[in-house]
Amino acid sequence: MIFVDTGAWFAASVTNDLNYSVASHWFAHNTQPLVTTNYVVDETLTLLRARRQGDVALTLGQQFFDGILTQVYHLTEDDLRAAWQTFVQFSDKEWSFTDCTSKVVIERLGLTHAFAFDQHFRQFGSVTVVP
Repeated sequence: MIFVDTGAWFAASVTNDLNYSVASHWFAHNTQPLVTTNYVVDETLTLLRARRQGDVALTLGQQFFDGILTQVYHLTEDDLRAAWQTFVQFSDKEWSFTDCTSKVVIERLGLTHAFAFDQHFRQFGSVTVVP
């Protein structure tokens, strides 16, 4: 199973994004099951709308909620507490709270790969970033 971050969803959804070709090609050829979190879904849909991609946000959101693209992991209270501890522990990094929730879920699920353009995922040290 491969974790998918906001930047990957965004890049594959917006044709004029610099990473569109790489992202869309990767999704088209990936054979592994995908997982993301409800926090990443929120961040992705919010980013799309903020970047004036409202129609894309509606289409992608429907695909998330219909379970077409990926399994969506819903963070628990324990996950959120662990993310907060990660946020505090790594306060020297520029990781967003959503990045910290992603790190917690990746480790909780024992995932070894993440599709992300966010360099913070490389800083986690516990996951191989693709593509």
